Amino acid sequence: MQILHSSEHPVRDDLLSPNALKVLHRLNQSGFEAYLVGGCIRDIFLGKIPKDFDVATSATPEQIKGLFRNCRIIGRRFKLAHIMFGREIIEVATFRGPHQSSPENSGTAKQDGHGQLTRDNVYGTLEQDAARRDFTFNAMYYSTADKTIRDFAYGVEAIEDKVIEIIGDPETRFREDPVRMLRAVRFAAKLDMEIEEPCAEQIKKLGYLLENIPPARLFEEVLKLLFSGQGYATYQQLIEYGLFERLFPQTAPLVQIPDSRENRFIEQVIKNTDNRINNGQRVTPAFLYAALLWYPIEEFSQKLIFESNLSPLDAFNIATSEVLQRQLERVMIPKRFSITMREIWSFQNRLSKRYGRRAYQMLAHPKFRAAYDFLLLRGEIEGGELYELADWWTEFQEVDGDKRKTMLEELRKSAGASKNPRRRRKPRNKKSNSKPSQNP
Repeated sequence: MQILHSSEHPVRDDLLSPNALKVLHRLNQSGFEAYLVGGCIRDIFLGKIPKDFDVATSATPEQIKGLFRNCRIIGRRFKLAHIMFGREIIEVATFRGPHQSSPENSGTAKQDGHGQLTRDNVYGTLEQDAARRDFTFNAMYYSTADKTIRDFAYGVEAIEDKVIEIIGDPETRFREDPVRMLRAVRFAAKLDMEIEEPCAEQIKKLGYLLENIPPARLFEEVLKLLFSGQGYATYQQLIEYGLFERLFPQTAPLVQIPDSRENRFIEQVIKNTDNRINNGQRVTPAFLYAALLWYPIEEFSQKLIFESNLSPLDAFNIATSEVLQRQLERVMIPKRFSITMREIWSFQNRLSKRYGRRAYQMLAHPKFRAAYDFLLLRGEIEGGELYELADWWTEFQEVDGDKRKTMLEELRKSAGASKNPRRRRKPRNKKSNSKPSQNP
């Protein structure tokens, strides 16, 4: 461990959350050790503005709750205290100890057959907590009492060398918590760093362990991966290390060829998402998830039409439900997003049926804009009739009411001209006072 004094590091109280400082001061005044730790310290060293502030302390979750009325305890695998100041949440964790019980630590730990920690409420000392951190640059602890940083794993050197190093044996640490593999590639993309070779080898080897992670937890991790503003770089890392197929097994086979329409479409959607996030615009996971599963739905739908002789609409509806259900087994998607996804998908067929009042009805639909944006991106990638359809809707939105009527009229005439004209029935030779034949 090395101790950095205030003149040797860039962390200053005015760079920190006032609420985080309140938490630290109250814990210290109550006789507990307390430090800011992890990403907020790392980000300041990198010249970034920290967003989240995590505290590590010698106080147990119950003791923390006794000091803060605005505190709630969460977590099963490892209990955490969330201290809420309006929208800001300061996460406070008790120092972790080694898994094996000893007189120096207390609590319970449990591992499954793969070495994954399923319960981890083992408390220990500051030094033991540092050994339990995942990456070296996350084992730096800042004390407001003396303005020093305790760097237990030479994290400052890792930042300077731009390398991601895991603390301890990579295989053991990834088996304890496979999500650490996702964190490694996320940090590599976010911080523009390289993953050290022993760590990289184990990620490629142990990616299958992600299948043991609960789908609900993976949903939160995917949000961090693809909605950080560096989603495209992260996507490339996920492909490189074989982790994308563990998250989206139905999509992965379709994006193996970089120039395929499927891969280009997903890349463009992710790039657009990055741009919106970095420009402070609103994004929704529903749109990106709809893009990630669109081509598996289209492929499965075509298969059903060919093998089961179903109508295109029936095949599409069955494919939508089946593909979505399979994905939910790997990564949970809340209903508030999956409902929007279904609407975006169904609109892709409906947008081609734009005659008469249908065009106005679709234009007024709350999900029209998302569906149109989806169609527009598909048209840019696939071209042809799809591009022309998207271009028509682009113009239809921009023109006034009279021009819209003209566009619909031209569309109706064009559709009528493209059909084979019906043969006129020859008129019957009518005879006066004749009665229709009763014969069949």
